[in-house]
Amino acid sequence: MNIEILRADAFQTINWAGGTSTQLFIYPPTSTYQQRDFTFRLSTATVEIEKSDFTSLPGVSRKLMILEGAIEIIHENKYRKKLNKFNTDSFEGDWNTSSVGKCIDFNLMTRGNAKGELSALTLEKNQTVPLPFKKETDFLILSVFSGEIELNTKEERQIVKQGSLCVITQLDSAKLEIKGITNSEVILSEIAN
Repeated sequence: MNIEILRADAFQTINWAGGTSTQLFIYPPTSTYQQRDFTFRLSTATVEIEKSDFTSLPGVSRKLMILEGAIEIIHENKYRKKLNKFNTDSFEGDWNTSSVGKCIDFNLMTRGNAKGELSALTLEKNQTVPLPFKKETDFLILSVFSGEIELNTKEERQIVKQGSLCVITQLDSAKLEIKGITNSEVILSEIAN
C-alpha cells in the first residue's frame, strides 16, 4: 500500500468566467487538463455567478458533487436536477450542460476505461469508521473538505488536514480506518483504471 499526502499549497488554481477552479490531482502526472490526455482528474470549483455553462468535454465522463451552496443542473434535452450539499450527478462531457445557482463543487473526470465514484463521509470528533473499498479500486483518494482526520493502517498513522488530499494506491486487503480528530467532512473518490 502506498499513501501520499498532498497539501493545499501544492494545488493549481485558475480563474474561469464564473469563479475559480483548483486542480487537486491528475493522472498520469505528465498529463494536462488542456491537452485532455488524462485518465482521470479531480478538481474543485467555485461558481460565483447565478447562471453558468459547462465546458464541452467530448470523451470525458463527469461526476459532480456539491460541497457548499446549491445549484440546479440542466442537461439540455435530457434532464434537470436540484443538487444540495453532498448530492451528486453523473453526466457525459459532451452534453450541453448549464447550471443555475452558486456553489463550491467537487469534480471527478474520467476518460477511456477509467471509472470512478464519489461519496461523502461526515465524522464527529473521535469517531472512527472503517474505510471499505472495492477490490478493483486502483486509487482511493480522500479530500478533507473540513476538519482534520487520522488515517490508520496496520503499519502507520497519517494526519490529513483540511484542504489536503490523501492518495492511496497499491491497495491490498489491509484494513483502513479513519478517525475524526475534529468534526470533519471527507470526500472519497474511488477510481478503477
